[in-house]
Amino acid sequence: MPQVTVTIDGKQYRMACDEGQEQHLIGLASRFDRYVSHLKESFGEIGDSRLTVMAGIMIMDEMAELQNRVQRLEEEVEASREERDHALRRNTQEDAAVGDALVVLAERMEHLAQRLGSSA
Repeated sequence: MPQVTVTIDGKQYRMACDEGQEQHLIGLASRFDRYVSHLKESFGEIGDSRLTVMAGIMIMDEMAELQNRVQRLEEEVEASREERDHALRRNTQEDAAVGDALVVLAERMEHLAQRLGSSA
């Protein structure tokens, strides 16, 4: 199993990951380090544990916002699908009604043509 070394708040950590995930893990650690650095700049030296907890809570807050956004988008997609399906059913019904009307009209025209042909 591959291992990478990541740096968070100036400290190095050796971590294992799945094959091919090395760069992904390094990128995640780098993003997390930015959160910790931001908090450290905002609050100063408040302890590694507190910085880590605060960074974790910030990330969870962002994740919750993104999950809510995804849920709203999924609901919008579902509503759009339902509208589309309703429109398709309505169009199918309208097409059937138009088809029925055309059949009736064709029958009437044939009947009129027969009447005109027999009277001539």
